[in-house]
Amino acid sequence: MEGLLHKLKGLDAYPKVNEDFYKRTLSGGVVTLLSALVMLLLFVSETRSYYYSATETKLVVDTSRGERLRVNFDITFPSIPCTLLSVDTRDISGEQHQDIRHDIEKKRLDSHGNVIESRKEGIGGTKIEKPLQKHGGRLGKGEEYCGTCYGAEESDEQCCNSCEEVREAYKKKGWALTNPDLIDQCAREDFVERVKTQHGEGCSVHGFLDVSKVAGNFHFAPGKGYYESNVDVPELTAEGGFNITHKINKLSFGTEFPGAVNPLDGAQWTQPASDGTYQYFIKVVPTIYNDIRGRKIDSNQFSVTEHFRDGNVQPRPQPGVFFFYDFSPIKVIFTEENRSFLHYLTNLCAIVGEGSSPSLASSTRSYTMDRRRLRRKWR
Repeated sequence: MEGLLHKLKGLDAYPKVNEDFYKRTLSGGVVTLLSALVMLLLFVSETRSYYYSATETKLVVDTSRGERLRVNFDITFPSIPCTLLSVDTRDISGEQHQDIRHDIEKKRLDSHGNVIESRKEGIGGTKIEKPLQKHGGRLGKGEEYCGTCYGAEESDEQCCNSCEEVREAYKKKGWALTNPDLIDQCAREDFVERVKTQHGEGCSVHGFLDVSKVAGNFHFAPGKGYYESNVDVPELTAEGGFNITHKINKLSFGTEFPGAVNPLDGAQWTQPASDGTYQYFIKVVPTIYNDIRGRKIDSNQFSVTEHFRDGNVQPRPQPGVFFFYDFSPIKVIFTEENRSFLHYLTNLCAIVGEGSSPSLASSTRSYTMDRRRLRRKWR
């Protein structure tokens, strides 16, 4: 039994050193203090990493079909009044929406960027007692109203009884409505007066759009644009052009997730001397974020390039800010994961072992030197 215990004693990896061979030194104390400090810092760092989840990234082919895309935006136009500014969308499938109003809020801004209080539209508008008839006279008693289309009629029987109908007739002809204050219907509806009242104002527009998940574009332009032979034609023109200087306060696609970076947030562009079209070409990357609680967030990331198209060319492009988007065939999946406790415990053991090595080496060195001195003394 004693032999077995002796053999077991021989397996001791941490033999005890006789106290006669110990010698405490200043250098040893410094090494011990530094080792303890490093161990403490590593312990705190490792514990913090254990309680915070790590994110794993995976790339897969996007096989989703028939989904919708939510576009969140908040954009400021300091030189375009809200009366003229419209929001339009269209995609390669042919779906298009013009002058979208739902889920969008517009705020009138003064020249200093301050929000103007809401006021009743049309105050001080032109008063016209009787509408102008197609034959040139005013609407008489008992007559049926048939307004003129100002040369844009498709037939002799066509009537334009509102400013909107005149504008639509001009659209079909491909004409620009250059002088709306001469259009009786527009004057009656106080459209011109609203534009004049808001002259010099800006507009802040924010909200969201719900579009099909196919390539397309959405744009902000003065006057409702229209699509003809794949070319946008400005409906309204202004002397000297429109100033499309703008600032993108926020632009994102889908629900935001932790760590998401939207490259256009805070982007600002100032128009040079001539007007034109400012274009953003966006590549949308479908993204799924699975958090540590098991919640799934369907979202998107995107990259962007920019281009300014000068308005002094023919055919003249529609002034405005256009966002052309397309989708990547690759989907990114982020998954939050916690490390196992055994992994954490293993790292702590490694920290304690590595941290104690300098002090152990210092003690061993002192012990060896003291032993050599004793040997010389006995000789």
